[in-house]
Amino acid sequence: MRIPLLRADPTISVSFLERTSMDIHNKYNLRRVINACGKMTHLSGAIVLPEIAEQAAESLKHFFELDATQAAAGRVIAEASGAESGCVTACTSAGITLGVAACMTGNDLAKVFQLPDADGMPRRVLIQKGHCVQYGAPISQSIRLSGATPVEVGVVNRCMPEELRHELNKGNVAAVVAVESHHTVRTGWVKLPELVRLAHDFDVPVIVDGAAQDQRLRELIGIGCDLVITSAHKYLCSTTGGIVAGRKELVESVCLQHSGIGRGMKAGKEAIFGAMAALEYRMQQDMSAWTTEQDRKMQLILNRLADVSGLVLSVDPDPNGCPFSRARLTPDPEVTGHTALALAAALREGNPTVYPRAHHAEEGYINLDAIEMTDEEIDYTCDKVRRILT
Repeated sequence: MRIPLLRADPTISVSFLERTSMDIHNKYNLRRVINACGKMTHLSGAIVLPEIAEQAAESLKHFFELDATQAAAGRVIAEASGAESGCVTACTSAGITLGVAACMTGNDLAKVFQLPDADGMPRRVLIQKGHCVQYGAPISQSIRLSGATPVEVGVVNRCMPEELRHELNKGNVAAVVAVESHHTVRTGWVKLPELVRLAHDFDVPVIVDGAAQDQRLRELIGIGCDLVITSAHKYLCSTTGGIVAGRKELVESVCLQHSGIGRGMKAGKEAIFGAMAALEYRMQQDMSAWTTEQDRKMQLILNRLADVSGLVLSVDPDPNGCPFSRARLTPDPEVTGHTALALAAALREGNPTVYPRAHHAEEGYINLDAIEMTDEEIDYTCDKVRRILT
């Protein structure tokens, strides 16, 4: 089904038109996107909040001493996370690579210059096999970029503490990497608190890929993780960047990598100032009110689609414990003529394109994530679902 251009649809309110009909779409012949998928890199991150965009834009007008700016960011990150220090990198993926490199080199500049040749350094990085996710690139590749050797422990749906202890006993381990994400296998693996205890028994640091877990940053630091890396451009709604929080000496070593393999992974001033503004905004934000608003929008989806024959609706809480839920849509192909895969494909047709969260489409359902949606976009999306299925 082809959806007409948004300008031609009289049911869409002026506020939605103002947000989505910028000349930049027409100038470069780009489709308008209704994001019902969430904070996804392939949809260009988040919509930057005005308070954050203002500070990032102001930074573009000035020069700064970059090391001093990173030090200022470290103080803000420490206050927001409870960590000893922090810094800003190009993105979470860069933070993983630089975090691993930091665990190999420490603050030895000669070793920083030597990478990615890791000869003479601890270079084995343990990761549970069920955590070897593909987030746009394989996480094992992010580890290898540092010069380290990823060691997958266990099997896809089972990793036992004994297996991790066995690998730690072998020595030459630079770090243990853990992934906090819905992409990981959800059962049969060593949970983060126990993983931290095991690694620390051998004086091995734990690095956490928490790209979409900025709302849990203080919790993850509180568990005892040595470095936690999260995205500035997901739920923090900032300019593109990765936020590294953790132990002071390791953060210093992460920064030192910018004189070596991290030179191409450095953050610009707009990323650093954007991240600081985002964390400052978060610290004064009423998260309970934020959750209430997300629940309201999700319920709006359920209400709008409640009478669609052959469509089963339910609620999926965020699998990583962030304070929001998503609407689940399970179409009955016998009644609607559409599988979940077909529904997702039909939603993406036309201009504007609607991107649902289709991670589980092959299992028979899709999600609509309302966080980046306005009420008008929810109405448009639900109308489109209704037209497709009926």
